[in-house]
Amino acid sequence: MWQRNQTSLADFILEGLFDDSLAQRFLFILIMVVFLNAVSGNTLTILLICADPRLRTPMYFLLSQLSLMDLMYVSTTIPKMATNYLSGKKSITFVGCATQHFFYLSLGGAECLLLALMSYDRYVAICHPLHYTVLMNRKVGLMMAAISWLGASINSLIHTVILMHFHFCGPQNIRHFYCEFPALVKLVCEDITVYETTVFISSVLLILLPIFMVSISYAFILHSVIQMHSAGSKRNAFATCSSHLTVVSLFFGACIFSYMRPRSKRTPLQDKVASVFYSIITPTLNPLIYTLRNKDVAKVLRRVLGRDIT
Repeated sequence: MWQRNQTSLADFILEGLFDDSLAQRFLFILIMVVFLNAVSGNTLTILLICADPRLRTPMYFLLSQLSLMDLMYVSTTIPKMATNYLSGKKSITFVGCATQHFFYLSLGGAECLLLALMSYDRYVAICHPLHYTVLMNRKVGLMMAAISWLGASINSLIHTVILMHFHFCGPQNIRHFYCEFPALVKLVCEDITVYETTVFISSVLLILLPIFMVSISYAFILHSVIQMHSAGSKRNAFATCSSHLTVVSLFFGACIFSYMRPRSKRTPLQDKVASVFYSIITPTLNPLIYTLRNKDVAKVLRRVLGRDIT
């Protein structure tokens, strides 16, 4: 029993994304540039929303929470990957791996829930504009954020505790650049069929249920837009929703590809590509999508930069 515990608590080896070839070094530099853009873009979005009183509405509060999740998401995985690559070491401690797994899973789950709740905000804004301040007040926005953070954190804590109690086979090489769930599950020596079923159910609740909620919200929105007589009103409605729909499509598409496929059909390369997309690319694109396509945020940004248009 003691030997089993020693094996399970040993350091994991992260194989990472790169080797020492020139092409891989260029790819590492490219990902670090993307990472810095994600950090600066999401930080800027949070600061702009906090700094300008006109952006202190439920919609922009939820957007600031999305940016905070993206900022923490990239900070959970990329710094460790960069440290290992630059130092030549590939190890991560058992506790470090469990901590990384908890944070990335909780942040990903929180983003799933938040994106679904943000679709309700768009539904109220377009279908019930006169009642928006009543249906989407500050209290409702805070409650939505709390549900997203707490619900995902509890789910992640349960899965992390259960997963890290399984016996891992040696050598404990994780064929990934961070402690992602699909890569860790492949190291488990025990029969985890029942646990994988619970994970699938959890994925349905955190991925497919929010997608269903988004679909219902936009079905009502589309119905309302069709009934609008003004072409300008229709354009404004689509402009209001386009940013959110773009982010939803990018994030949920990658999540479904990573977590809703059977383990037998997954390959390490596919898992890495999907993870790079939703853990690095999507957090980088989100602030660009919302900032460049949102007149209010873009106007505040121009004013901060000293190019305010009167």
